[in-house]
This record gives sequence, C-alpha cells and structure tokens, in this order.
Amino acid sequence: MSYLAIKHIHMMTAGISLILFMLRAYWSVVNSPQLQRKWVKILPHINDTVLLGCAIYLMMLLQAWPTEQPWVAAKITALILYIGIGIFAIKRGKTPQTRAIAAMMAIGCFIYIVGTAITHHPMSWLMLM
Repeated sequence: MSYLAIKHIHMMTAGISLILFMLRAYWSVVNSPQLQRKWVKILPHINDTVLLGCAIYLMMLLQAWPTEQPWVAAKITALILYIGIGIFAIKRGKTPQTRAIAAMMAIGCFIYIVGTAITHHPMSWLMLM
C-alpha cells in the first residue's frame, strides 16, 4: 500500500478510536448496560490494532524512529498515558465522577497526540501559537 493510503487509514481509525472511546466512556459514566454488549468489547480492539499497525508501518516507512524523532517519542509516551487514563475512564474508576474526569483527561491526551502528529513537534499545538 502507498504511504498516502496508510496515512488515511491511520487517520480514519484514529477518529473511529476517539468516537468509540467517548461512547464507551459516556456509557461507563452513566452505568449503561450497553457497555457489556459484545461488539462494544471487541470492535475498539480491532480498530486500535489496525491503528497501531498503520502507525508502526508509517514509522518504518518514514524511518521516523522515536530515538531520533522527539515528536514520535512524545506521541508514543502520550499514547501510553492515554491508554492508562482510559482504563480508569472505562473500567477502574470507582465513581462516575472519577470516570468522567479520567475521560476528559484521556481526550486531552488524544488532542495532544493529534497536535503532535500535525506539527511534528513535542510541543504539539503550542507550536502554532
């Protein structure tokens, strides 16, 4: 596949990932039984696997190694943080308020990741100011 095709799949799956996360986080905050549906437990993992696979392929294609490109290292670090906070937003948060705060923090991480991808700089959106 071409660079452009992989990049578009990566961006599309990132958008789907955010939508699915927000939906699952909302259901977690309101204690909805929808969160227990089979597709809700499977689809985000399939999508995120494609997203991560495209990211790795793009990194290899562009030879943008985290040890040489600080913005790639920043994205990976923010992704790990996003996943960790997301776990509290959907599963581990003890109260709806805790889950809601964690969800907002995770969305903030996601916004940072997008800004870093666009600017190719660890300062993310701050580079545009």
